[in-house]
Amino acid sequence: MTCNSRSFFSGKFLRFILAGVAGSSLLVVANDTPPDRIPSYVEWTQHTIAAASSGDAFRGMLLAKRCEHCHGSEGFSPVASTPNLAGLDKLAIWKQLEDFRARKRISPVMGPIAESLTVHDVADVVAYYGALPVFSDPQDNRSFPQMRSNPDHASVASRLISFGDGSRGIPPCQACHGPVAYRPGAASLMNQNSEYVLNQLEAFANGSRANDINMPMRTISALLADNERHALAEFYGSGMGLDPNSSK
Repeated sequence: MTCNSRSFFSGKFLRFILAGVAGSSLLVVANDTPPDRIPSYVEWTQHTIAAASSGDAFRGMLLAKRCEHCHGSEGFSPVASTPNLAGLDKLAIWKQLEDFRARKRISPVMGPIAESLTVHDVADVVAYYGALPVFSDPQDNRSFPQMRSNPDHASVASRLISFGDGSRGIPPCQACHGPVAYRPGAASLMNQNSEYVLNQLEAFANGSRANDINMPMRTISALLADNERHALAEFYGSGMGLDPNSSK
């Protein structure tokens, strides 16, 4: 009787321990599930659009003096890896500065600069750059447009910009980045530097840049082949996006 009781309680205790281990394992699995990544805190609401559109361009010009070293005195950078800001849509610049401020887009250079700006400052800087002309000046030192390293890339880029690739679920670039349509917060690429475009496509493709709401750019860039990313960068960087017939 004593032996049977000991055996009963031992077995019961063992089952209790095993159940506890199993339960704790489930808890570990649940707790190890990573939280959903929020790509950006920006929401396109009436309030957001009003805030991004309410800046003072003159005050923004004064604030932008510290930006000229990289982005150029007239919003066109002398370095092809740095983006041109002249004439960009206000919502596009505003979103990127807000993402830099919130560290949703990481840059050791832009992060500290954006964090030093107030919400009012951001709106002013956006107003200034959005109002700058995009035509060339004999005295500027812009790197745009750049030479195309591979002329054969033009047809590849033209097809993707005009039609995309339905078989892979890739929409036409011009449906979000102009000139056919502009997605809120999506920058026009017609005056953008080639190396910058390529760097961003590659960053989206490998996930090192992840501030695109609903992941359109991460998805599309990952579907593009390496030569297609280069083709698109060269097309925009050479100024071909400014020719209305170039993407037909």
